[in-house]
Amino acid sequence: MRKTDRFPVEGPNSLWQVYRTVSRFKAVRNFIWIQISRYAPSLPLKRWIYRHILGMKVGEHASFALMVMVDVFFPERIEVGDNCIIGYNTTILTHEYLIKEYRIGTVRIGSHVMIGANTTILPGVTIGDHAVIGAGSVVHKDVAPYSFVAGNPLRVIREDVRQQDSSQETR
Repeated sequence: MRKTDRFPVEGPNSLWQVYRTVSRFKAVRNFIWIQISRYAPSLPLKRWIYRHILGMKVGEHASFALMVMVDVFFPERIEVGDNCIIGYNTTILTHEYLIKEYRIGTVRIGSHVMIGANTTILPGVTIGDHAVIGAGSVVHKDVAPYSFVAGNPLRVIREDVRQQDSSQETR
């Protein structure tokens, strides 16, 4: 189950009221730095931008591929562990604006996680250490450590990727 804080709104849908929750300055500033980091070829530069400008918690040797889109409004609610790979064109969201409410949730990605290209991670999700997310997946619920999940809707392909590793070594 995703862990999000819910905020009901009155009047037009919540996206029309976005600047009541986030300042325009923060949104524009974050957007510019996120666009720079999306195209930057240097992994240390991207990590520096994420940590020092956007306020994300990013572990050592975490790698963000080209075109990764982190949340513009609340990037500081993204936590990525050590030695992760976030695949090409992945989107990590910490907010969702709905008709009658908006929701905000922290995204926690453990250490040694591999996230395939074109994946969307929704707010309030925790991805456990050593998990593998297949390309093109929509992560709408927590992912257990060492599991391999994929698809839309997200399904468990293998509960423990360590079992496959050991069976391949005996061949």
